[in-house]
Amino acid sequence: MTMIKIIQNKNRGGEVDTSAYSFAATENIRRLHKSLKVYNETPLIELKNFKGVRSIFVKDESQRFGLKAFKGLGGVWAIYKVISGELGLNNPTLEEIFKHREKLSEMTFITTTDGNHGKGVSWAAGLFGCKSYVFMPKGTVDVRAQAVRDAGSATVEITDMLYDECVKYTAELAEKNHWHLIQDTSWDGYEEIPAQIMLGYSTLAYEALEQMNYQRPTHIFLQAGVGSMAGAIAAVFAEVFKDNPPRITIVEPTQVACFYETMKIGDGKIHSSTGNCQTMMAGLNCATPCELAWKILRRYAADSAAIPDSTAAEAMRILAAQKIISGESGCAGFALANAALKNPELRRALELDENSIIFVINTEGDTDPDNYKKILISKEALK
Repeated sequence: MTMIKIIQNKNRGGEVDTSAYSFAATENIRRLHKSLKVYNETPLIELKNFKGVRSIFVKDESQRFGLKAFKGLGGVWAIYKVISGELGLNNPTLEEIFKHREKLSEMTFITTTDGNHGKGVSWAAGLFGCKSYVFMPKGTVDVRAQAVRDAGSATVEITDMLYDECVKYTAELAEKNHWHLIQDTSWDGYEEIPAQIMLGYSTLAYEALEQMNYQRPTHIFLQAGVGSMAGAIAAVFAEVFKDNPPRITIVEPTQVACFYETMKIGDGKIHSSTGNCQTMMAGLNCATPCELAWKILRRYAADSAAIPDSTAAEAMRILAAQKIISGESGCAGFALANAALKNPELRRALELDENSIIFVINTEGDTDPDNYKKILISKEALK
């Protein structure tokens, strides 16, 4: 397992309520998503030419809402819920909401992002005619900031703060200015909005399940920054396959692996990464797990893997050969699967065999087009 580290979840077990993620409970979320003019069911691609497993299913979120990433699913649902509450409406249609354009124009949303979440918030706020502010951590490339601006209504600033510091700063601005904080991580006293964002991701999971004809994957490899997406997907599959949920592995960059370190310490509490936060996987560059996500993943994640940038780069090239455009963070789940098929020790650690059915999510496309091109044309790009 050279360069790839795996740690078992020593605290796996206990009970967690996933009923909010049931098909019936998430019906209104799918209704909203499907009512959007830009809605489309993103593709599920089955890769069969990988020796050592039965198949690998890739849910390709690079084609979601024209945003090149899945995050809009959570952002638009959370903003919809806030707007509905502010207007005193219960599960309104878009037409009912748009009757209040003057009030909508007075609402302001704010968030911290390392890219895709902010793009989703900017797009969703713009969709409803609201204002938004998006703050990004230091080291963010300009093309990612411009993509957030282009997506919708946001005023965007790249700060000189690390991600966790930026989240704190954004929360303080929201309180000071009476703006609505739409953050995809939770902490004590701030849980409702992150919970709604996570629920918004359920549409992705139910699309995939229907596309697989509800065939049960044996393994799911889920990349994590703060872990909101991973927690939500785990909750849906746990709800659908109550008696025998799939084996779930969390995948993170080596230098910012907060779930890996949380599982390594093994006291059941969340712990921040101690790495240097230097990774090309910008969408996963988050140093502290989401509390809500950890409650789910503590129960359902078997282990966590930390992978280097070079492993992700190889996966990007392989997926490109399969006609799947996968960005640096988007490929992480597949990157682990690809590495395991070449490494017997890693296969044993992940309990993979020729009957294994792997499900992964390509969470983003080429959100940094220049770096994507460099990686595809040269194995020297990361040196």
